[in-house]
Amino acid sequence: MSEHIATIRWQCTGPDFSKGKYSREHTWTFDGGLVVPASASPSVVTIPYSDPSNIDPEEAYVAAISSCHMLTFLYLAYRAGYGVDAYEDDAFGVMTKNEKGVPWMSEVTLRPRITYSGDTRPTPTEEGRLHNEAHDQCYISNSIKTTVRIKP
Repeated sequence: MSEHIATIRWQCTGPDFSKGKYSREHTWTFDGGLVVPASASPSVVTIPYSDPSNIDPEEAYVAAISSCHMLTFLYLAYRAGYGVDAYEDDAFGVMTKNEKGVPWMSEVTLRPRITYSGDTRPTPTEEGRLHNEAHDQCYISNSIKTTVRIKP
């Protein structure tokens, strides 16, 4: 169907790699040319070896789930005849350890706040149905084992 490419670049900047004292800062470059500064999360690797101002993989994972859900929701709302003026989500993810003791993103909670326009607006039940359909149709949520909860 389609392919998606991201180029990840890291360069050693100090003499202490063999001691584990090296920067985890790196970049993500996308096909449109956008370069995103990235790093390990400070919750995983302490500062100064991580940079909290850069995006980390855990944040990107949560954002990808939220973004895909939103885009699918907007499409479904449009198809159902609802006008949407704004959509905002303060999504968050929870890391836990699996049965082998390896950390993983076990749960992501989406907390969308939607502002509708026009005369036709969904009831809470209809909005819930749209969220359920968006979750079922989102290709990111279909690609993960993380539990995704939606709390509008």
